[in-house]
Amino acid sequence: MQRTSLTLRLVIPAIWLGLITAISFVETPLKFQAPGITLELGLGIGRLVFFAMNTTALVLVAILTLAMIRPRASRLQWGLLVGLWVVLLTQILIIRPPLNARTDAVIAGVDTGGSLWHYFYIAADGTIFVLLIVFVVVTARKLIPAIASQKIG
Repeated sequence: MQRTSLTLRLVIPAIWLGLITAISFVETPLKFQAPGITLELGLGIGRLVFFAMNTTALVLVAILTLAMIRPRASRLQWGLLVGLWVVLLTQILIIRPPLNARTDAVIAGVDTGGSLWHYFYIAADGTIFVLLIVFVVVTARKLIPAIASQKIG
């Protein structure tokens, strides 16, 4: 069980990093450059994709939380995990609702003007991305000496 938990502490953040990279940093900007994609269609697709991504992120952070219990994770790892929960929940509960309302308005043909909410969402994704990288580095630095000592002994 301990080996599985330790493995999950590396694999889950890596999967989540891939998800953010693929969706937020690659798919989203490219979607609006595809031929025939209107603003309304792009926003509708984006809403579905980001709902799925947020749902997946919640599942991943829940599994990561369970993997932190045995063997007990360090205080730094717990702090990073709390940061991930706070930013993800902020993204879902505070930032997404106004973005959804704006998407509804644009799809209905109402020009809502610019919005800072997209920038807040991007900042939250960037923050999660950095927290995940630090989490992976901290976890790997803790595991590599332990694995090396097992092979030597």
